[in-house]
Amino acid sequence: MKYSRRFGRVAAVLTAATVAVAMAAPVAAAPLEHGTFHDEFSFIDPDLCGAGLEVRSDVVVDGRFLVTRRGSDGLVYFMEGIHRTDTMTNLANGRTLTEDERTVQKDLHVTDNGDGTLTVLVLATGNYTLYGADGRAIARNPGQIRFERLIDHNGTPGDPSDDLELAFTLVKESTGRSDDACQAAVPALT
Repeated sequence: MKYSRRFGRVAAVLTAATVAVAMAAPVAAAPLEHGTFHDEFSFIDPDLCGAGLEVRSDVVVDGRFLVTRRGSDGLVYFMEGIHRTDTMTNLANGRTLTEDERTVQKDLHVTDNGDGTLTVLVLATGNYTLYGADGRAIARNPGQIRFERLIDHNGTPGDPSDDLELAFTLVKESTGRSDDACQAAVPALT
């Protein structure tokens, strides 16, 4: 009888702890902010790739973003996925190219350095393709890179609204194929 009362108390404590963790987990994992965005704009590059070509770019960008807190310090993590299409037109002859980029960029690890700064390790991965006027790919750059950002958090490590980037360091070069887009674009536009 004594054993079963003890077991009952232990079971009740474990059940209460499980319920508390289960109820708290969705609150802690809830995003601070998330959403989608869309933008369209045009601009003129007076000297594309240093080749003296005056090119108009018509750009469409669609994306999604997520901002969450992680870890016992509640540090903020960002993730963003974008799809960008850029139609480039040589203003001298009307020839066009299209860039198509689909990328994901996300914070892998955020470290509070204890000196008013954060170190953020970021993964950027995706695919970039440059298409000629006939719709065939003439340059590609799939793969991923990793980089670190050193951030001054201005005394608020859990609030990115007042952050200032102090340094950017490439940690891992691009993996996979890395065609020179300028080398492909200039002859296709002339």
